[in-house]
Parts: sequence; structure tokens; C-alpha cells
Amino acid sequence: MADDGSEQTKAIWPLPKFYFEVKWDSTVMKFQEISGLDIEAQPLEYRHGDSKEFSVLKMPGMKKFGDITMKKGVFKSDNAYWDWFNQIKMNTIKRIPVVISLLDEAGAPTMVWTLKNAWPTKITGTDLKSQGNEVAVETIVIAHEGLTIANS
Repeated sequence: MADDGSEQTKAIWPLPKFYFEVKWDSTVMKFQEISGLDIEAQPLEYRHGDSKEFSVLKMPGMKKFGDITMKKGVFKSDNAYWDWFNQIKMNTIKRIPVVISLLDEAGAPTMVWTLKNAWPTKITGTDLKSQGNEVAVETIVIAHEGLTIANS
């Protein structure tokens, strides 16, 4: 008898990446695309002078977090990006927590990335084409001071 999939557990299938939610502070924002959810341990190289090995040792060093890039459609009277960016004044900006959640079919968070002390570094407005047939999309790049990941 052929397997129609009705007996399979939900753990077999990986989650699709198109159902997600973003909270800036406590406000839920809508985005089309998010990238840059990465963390890296920078390697330290060391070799002492009387080492019998003719190569360096590599040790884990400081952690480095990539900037997060978020894209969303342009909506009338939606200036959330610009309002936040315009708060930058000579080394001061309101830093907020940003929580990105990958959701399951029921809308419950299954994997959650939390950005600590996030703030905007760059905004790119949409390109304009007189013969284009696309949605207007703007981009914000966010720096942060730490990334934690929870998987439920």
C-alpha cells in the first residue's frame, strides 16, 4: 500500500521559512524578507617560540554578530523606519529589543531569535521605475549587541 503521508509525524518535515513575525520593542511589524541572522566566533591564532609544531594553534576568540537586513513594502503613512532612524543624535539612539519568530502552522513560535540593543544603521528606499510592475520595497539594516536563539 502506498504511503499517503497521513501517518507521518510532524517532526519529519522541516519548517517553511515564509511564516514569521517580528516585534520591535512591543510593536509587531510586517516584513517581506529578513537576512543576516548569523553569529561567528573569530579564531585567535597563537604559536609560542619553542613549540615543536610548525603551525599555529587556533582558539575561539570574540563573538561577532552580523547586521540584520529587513525588507518590507512601502505603505502610505508608514514611517516607522524613518522615525526610528531620525532619533540618531551624536552617538545616541534608542536601542530596542527585536524578536524574530519562525511560526508553525498554528501561529505559535517554534524558533525565536532575539536581538539585544538593536538600532538602525542604514535605510534604503525603494527604486523607482516608470515601466516597472513590482511592489515598492524599502530596506533597513540593523546593528545589535547580541543574538540569542531559542528553539521550542
